[in-house]
Formats: sequence, structure tokens, C-alpha cells
Amino acid sequence: MTLSMQIMVVDDEETICEALAAWFAKDGHSVQIANSGAQALECLEDCLFDVYLVDIKMPGMDGLEFLAHLKEKHPDASVIMITAHGSIQTAVEAMKRGASDYLCKPFDPDELSLLMERILANRALRDENFALREQLMEQQEVVFGGFVAQSEIMRELFTHIEDVAPSSTPILITGETGVGKEMVAQAIHMHGEQAEGPFIAINCGALSETLLESELFGHERGAFTGAVKARRGRLEMANYGTLFLDEIGEISPKMQVTLLRALEEKCATRVGGSSPIETDFRLISATHRDLPQLIREGRFREDFFYRINVITLGVPPLRDRREDISALADYFLEHYIQKTGKRLEGFTQRALGILTAYGWPGNVRELRNVIERAVVIARGRMIGAEELTFLNPAAADCNLGALTLQEVEISHIGAALETCNWNISRAARQLGIDRSTLNRKLKRYNLTRP
Repeated sequence: MTLSMQIMVVDDEETICEALAAWFAKDGHSVQIANSGAQALECLEDCLFDVYLVDIKMPGMDGLEFLAHLKEKHPDASVIMITAHGSIQTAVEAMKRGASDYLCKPFDPDELSLLMERILANRALRDENFALREQLMEQQEVVFGGFVAQSEIMRELFTHIEDVAPSSTPILITGETGVGKEMVAQAIHMHGEQAEGPFIAINCGALSETLLESELFGHERGAFTGAVKARRGRLEMANYGTLFLDEIGEISPKMQVTLLRALEEKCATRVGGSSPIETDFRLISATHRDLPQLIREGRFREDFFYRINVITLGVPPLRDRREDISALADYFLEHYIQKTGKRLEGFTQRALGILTAYGWPGNVRELRNVIERAVVIARGRMIGAEELTFLNPAAADCNLGALTLQEVEISHIGAALETCNWNISRAARQLGIDRSTLNRKLKRYNLTRP
């Protein structure tokens, strides 16, 4: 046995306690003995154990009473009840109250070892499930945290996600490239009934029609050259989970017909196969294309459009939620600081002004790449304008009109202070205002020297 456990034996017969302790020690476990329920409870004040072997018939506090006290302190404890043949009904009652199993006296030591191994395996599985759950929760936080919902338009989107997630209705996510459509799909999955199932994603625009059909439906061995073994398709893999079809506007009309039939019948037939395979999943699609326009052009089927577009969620471009830019920049900065180990303290006001004024044609994906590059090339403690020179200045200038007057003023004041090394008098002269006016604006906008 590769793993050891801490075991408590609770029995008023000392010979049984000593025999069990010797057997468990042979298997590498550590054992604590208690000759009564009361004595066992005193031990629990100091530490908890992985497994408890408890005799049902004991003077004073019996095994059932001890089990009740134990479950209050240690709900996840593995408890094995020790009973005589005539008390099996009592042991069954103990299992109803939370015991894991029971042993009848006299018991086979080898059987006891197998029972311990089974408990170890169950504990390992439970720990693995807990770790996966923690990972999912962490992933869920990244989904929302990555968006950094300071803008009203994003807070409304998150509200819509929470509203539609509990159903199994097909959802179409629209938005420009790089806005985070897959992150929205993951958020819907995590908040829905399918959260415990798989999240299967495929980029429909990255594959040819033949490859896409094989990826979606799978194939049987020998279905085509190179198909040396059978392979499950994404529709099968998504069973009891979520299937996310990204860039669905890129699939051919022929594939739309095939996929529509599979969605309607909730089954998929592998390429080269003849037997349909049932599959039940939640469908989420995404596109940056104007699907109604594609329908008018005869490039997208109207019946398929209505099948995938029961609910529509639009993800706004970054230029329409500029108040999120600085928070997103801080979020990505912290991410890449941890990844690279660099010691950076933040952005200069001038750098934040450049980031806020820029048009971001690549949206959040572009911002993330920009911050990653800035972190890599940064030489000082702050990321300044010199780390952002690769951004197109024209893209910033032409988008200043999308900023509020307050945002323009903050950006301009920050740039002046950076130029003057935060000398208030010099910055005030450069801005054409007196020192007291500048101080009032610094206080109003909560601007402080980095």
C-alpha cells in the first residue's frame, strides 16, 4: 500500500484493539486506540483521523451515539462499524446515519486490508473531484474577472448570462473578433445545469468541410484514408455538457443541413458508420459575421439560423467600454508579472492615457498581447509610453472622440505630470492653469504620484 492513514479503533475489548493495531501497523498505517466512546471523543479534541473502526456494542456510550457525535465534528469521516452477526440490522441502521461500511466479528484480516484499500481509493477519488471543482471555480472566476465588469454594459451582460444559463436553450453569441465570446460561453456553461459535464469547443472556421465533419461527428475505422481507428466526434464528447461552435458563420450550407438534422434528432452518425449515437448537450454558437446578411446572400440557411439563435447575447467591443481598459490592463499586468517574475509596480499616467485613447481593433485579445509585450520589454519599475511605442498613434488620435470629457482631461493631466516628473508648479504652467486648480483636479480625480 503506497499511502498511509491515521486510524482510530474504538472498542471496549483490548484484545481486538491490539490485534487491529498490529495489523494496520503492518500495512503502514498509524493507529490510535480508545476503549470507550467517551475516551474517543476526548482524543478528537486534539486531532481527527482518516478512518474510525467503532464497535456498536460498548458500555456507556454505544457506537451509534459516538457516530452521531463524530459526524458533527467530522462529517466526511470514514466510519466502519464492528458488529456481531446478531446485530447486522443495527449496523445497517448505522450506515443510514453516515457509516461507510461494517464488519462482522470475527473478521478476516485480509478482508480488512481490502476494505482499507477501497477507502483509500475512494478518498483519492474524492480529493481529485474536490481539486477539479476548485479548478472549475477558479476557471469561473477568471471568466468574469477577465472581463472586469466596471462598465454598465458589461454588468448588464453578466446579468443576462445568469438569467439564461440555467436553461438548456441554444444561445448565439455575437461580437467582433477578440471580445471574448468563448469566455462568455464558458461562463454560461459554468452557471448552467451542464456545469458538471464537459465543455467541448471547436473553431468551425479553422477546418475544411471534410475535416469539420469528421471532428463533429467522428468516424469509424477505415472510413477514409488515414482512419486507422474509430474516433468519437465532438457531438458525442459533449454529451450531458456544452458544445461550443465558434465562428459558426463559416460553415458551408451542406454542413448546416447535416448539423441541423443532428441537432433536431439529438443523435450523431459517425463518418463511415450507420448506427446513430444519441447525444444530449447544450448548444452555444458564436460568430463575428452578420448572419442575417449571409441569409439574404444565400450563404446561410434560415432554418439553421433559427435553430441556433433562440437567445442572442452580444459582446460589446472594447472601444465601447473604455472605462474597463485600465482595470483590464491591471489584470493582465498582474498575470504576466506572475508568469515572468518581473518586478513591476504598474502603469504611468501617460501610458494609461495611451491605452485608454487607443481604438483596440483586436479588442481584449489585442490588449492582452500588448500588455504581455510591454511586460517583456519593460526595463524600469513602471510601464510607460516607451513600452507602447509599437501602438499606432493614429489609431489613438482618431478615437479620442469616443472618450468622455473627464477621461480626456485625466489623460491630458497625467501626461503633463509625467513630462514634468510630477512637479506640480511646472505641470500647472504647462497646462495653463494655476497650482491650486491643478491640486483640486488631482484630488477630484484621485490622481497620485506612482
